[in-house]
Amino acid sequence: MPGFVLSAAYDLVHSLSDLAGAGLAIVLFTLAVRLLLLPLSIRVARAQRIRLRLAPQADKLRKKWKNDPQRLIREVNALYAAEGASQFSGLLPSFAQAPFIMVTYRLFTSAVIAGHPNLLLGQGVLGVPLGEHAGAVLAGAGLWSAPALVFLGLFALLVVVAGITARRVDPAAPMRRVLVVLPFATVAAATVLPLAAGVYLLVSSAWTTAERALLYPRTA
Repeated sequence: MPGFVLSAAYDLVHSLSDLAGAGLAIVLFTLAVRLLLLPLSIRVARAQRIRLRLAPQADKLRKKWKNDPQRLIREVNALYAAEGASQFSGLLPSFAQAPFIMVTYRLFTSAVIAGHPNLLLGQGVLGVPLGEHAGAVLAGAGLWSAPALVFLGLFALLVVVAGITARRVDPAAPMRRVLVVLPFATVAAATVLPLAAGVYLLVSSAWTTAERALLYPRTA
């Protein structure tokens, strides 16, 4: 990761934390990222509507070429490409966020950034440092300690948001099983990431749920 990217992100989050507090700074940083990615999300929503319209034709191709997987892949890809869509475009927003997750992780695990002490490591939410991990809290303070309850609350909220997102996945969507399970990966990730990254995942997941409600056709 280029040093200037990490340094710029640090300056932004640190400035926000001075103004609004560490927790809200992460929320604002996440919202800024999602606003930046909004045009991509709108494009993906358009592709989703195209996939729904093409679903009957895709089903016919699957029946016709069920004994020839390679030909089936070519035919289905050609069908979507003719309409300017893709079978896998629904995964793009998740992949596009990966660099921002990496930046957030580095911000709250690096002791030194741009040659200076990382002051963000001393800030926290509800008394829990943003650079703290759930495993360390559980091992050191126990399951029913106040810091552990902060993480458990975070995990519970992530599960709720992931469940709402999963229920909105179109039943006819390609790779539906992957798309249903994918939101719950945030819960697994939050168990090994710093608290700051977990907060990022929660806010970003909630944004995704709101996007689906606004941009995607209701299927259930």
